Amino acid sequence: MRPVIGQTAGKTVREIPAEPALPAATQARSRRRLARAQRWAALAVVLAVCACAVLAEWLSPFDPVAIALADTFQPPSLAHWMGTDQLGRDILSRVIHGARVSLAIALIVVTLAGVLGTLLGVVAGYLGGVADAFIMRLTDMQLAFPAVILALVLAGVIGVNMSNLVVVLTLANWARFARITRGEVLSLKSREYVLLARLAGAGPAWVMLRHIVPGIAGIFVVLATLDIGSVIILEATMSFLGLGVQPPAASWGSMIAEGRGQLSTAWWVCVMPGAVLIVTVLAVNLLGDALRGKLNPVIPQTW
Repeated sequence: MRPVIGQTAGKTVREIPAEPALPAATQARSRRRLARAQRWAALAVVLAVCACAVLAEWLSPFDPVAIALADTFQPPSLAHWMGTDQLGRDILSRVIHGARVSLAIALIVVTLAGVLGTLLGVVAGYLGGVADAFIMRLTDMQLAFPAVILALVLAGVIGVNMSNLVVVLTLANWARFARITRGEVLSLKSREYVLLARLAGAGPAWVMLRHIVPGIAGIFVVLATLDIGSVIILEATMSFLGLGVQPPAASWGSMIAEGRGQLSTAWWVCVMPGAVLIVTVLAVNLLGDALRGKLNPVIPQTW
C-alpha cells in the first residue's frame, strides 16, 4: 500500500500503512504452544519437588538441622548454593526437607478434606430436605470464616503439633468440596440411569456409591489438585506464625519467618524458601487449570 499524503490545516499529513494483523489461526496456534509449554514447565517443577520430598535424605548436601556457628549467614556460593542461616544451617538442605513436610501435609489434608467434603456434598445433594439444609448451613458457617482465621482459632484451641495441624487444615478446607460436589450431584441425580436404578429398587446408599460417586470423580480430581496449592500456602502461613511445624524441623513458612528480620543483610535466608514456595504453588495451580481444561468440569471461578 502506498502512503497517502494530504493537507490538513496547512500541514502535510502522511498516512502510515497499518501492520498486517496475524491470522486468527496463527494466534490460536501460538496460544496453544504457550499453554503447552506452561504445562510442561509446571509438570517439571512438580516432579522435581516430589523427587526432593521422596529423596530428601540423599539429595541434601548437608544435615538440615546441623548447627555450624562458624558458617552463619554465608551468602550463596558453590559450597552452599542457597547460603546459610543464622545458625549456619544449609538453606538448600532445609528447603529440600521442607518440601517433604509441605507435600506430605498437603496430600494428607487434601485427601481427608476431599473425602469428607465430597461425602457430605453427595449426601446433601442426593437426599435433600433436612440433611441438605443442615449440611449446607454447616458449610456456610465454615465458609464465612477466612481459612487462615479459622485455622488460627482451631490451632489455639487444640494445640500445636503435626497431627493437630493436619486436623486444623482439614477442618478449614472440607466445605469447598462439599459445596461444589452438592451442585454436581443435584444435576446427576436427575439423569436417566439414576432414575432407573431407583425404579429397580436400589437403595440410596447403593445409588450414591454406584452411580453418583463415579460421576463426580473427574471434578474431585480437579478440586483436589487446585486445593493442594492452597493447603501448601496455608501450612506455610501457620508455620510462619509459629502455629505449624515446630523447630528444628524444616518448613518453608518457618524458614521465611526466621529470615524476615535479616532482609537487608542476609536476604537469601528469607528469599530462597519464599521463591521455592511461590514457584511450587504456581506450578501446582497451572497443573490444576490444565486438568480442569482437559476434564472440563464446571467449577466456579471463586474456587
